[in-house]
Amino acid sequence: QVQLQESGPGLVKPSQTLSLTCTVSGGSITTSYYAWSWIRQPPGKGLEWMGEIAYDGSTYYSPSLKSRTSISRDTSKNQFSLQLRSVTPEDTAVYSCNAVRWGRDYWGQGTQVTVSS
Repeated sequence: QVQLQESGPGLVKPSQTLSLTCTVSGGSITTSYYAWSWIRQPPGKGLEWMGEIAYDGSTYYSPSLKSRTSISRDTSKNQFSLQLRSVTPEDTAVYSCNAVRWGRDYWGQGTQVTVSS
């Protein structure tokens, strides 16, 4: 069974870059047809899909976040990462990594990131 674990700073200052890593176990991030995503949930709001990196390395981003977001991977470590640039307090949220393949999805436990000076 695929397991995901987010890691990264819990506090980021405004205008800085938020960086998170998702470590995957129980499966390879290069296995065909997996899509590896970052999803966030601001306080009191719904889930927001930020973007994904596919098993072949292709990336897709939410249009509203595309100018500030980069998703990359390290296949040697079986990890994929999120960078969100120029953050503001509105980027405060629980950030989760997610995997989807053939209708089944897997979630990390999520990590709280607060943007504050």
